Amino acid sequence: MDRDDELIARAKGGDPEAWRELYRAHAGRLVVWLRTRPTGDAAVSPEDIAGEAWLVAAQRVADFEGSSEQFAGWLFGIARNLATTTGRRSRRRRTEPGITQLAELPTDGPAPEVDGRDWVRRALAALPPRERDVVGCIDGVGLDVASTAVALDISAVAVRVAHHRGLRRLRAAAGSGQPEPAAAAVNNRSR
Repeated sequence: MDRDDELIARAKGGDPEAWRELYRAHAGRLVVWLRTRPTGDAAVSPEDIAGEAWLVAAQRVADFEGSSEQFAGWLFGIARNLATTTGRRSRRRRTEPGITQLAELPTDGPAPEVDGRDWVRRALAALPPRERDVVGCIDGVGLDVASTAVALDISAVAVRVAHHRGLRRLRAAAGSGQPEPAAAAVNNRSR
């Protein structure tokens, strides 16, 4: 792997200013991305998972080798693993996830007013999980393909394919005005 750059070397040495720089560069993007992912537990917010990811990163930074740009993929991967663990723990406890089914709107009566952000949330929620995660990483928070691959623990080719498919579904949803339900999206993979 690449050698540490100056910022990472300072962070490994415990320099608080280096950690502030890393936090400013990645914290907002991390929370935005986590908001697009189901946690599996209504009691755990994306901010909670992001905070825990930063703690794990601080504890394990000595094991990280790479540049401050590669740090994003590593940090997002930690957060993904924490979110997955939270979902597993919730299922083991047989608790119900507090995820709102954003793709479902009431069909009786007039359609409620929906702003653009609500449509985007519904559209992302309607994508299959891998496509949602890839589109969220690349288009939502601006990670590159390599960092997205590290964050999601998939190959760069799988990232490109999922990104292409996700954007195709979003374009189709934008044309129809309604996001394609996730179940229908999975059935359409044979297209």
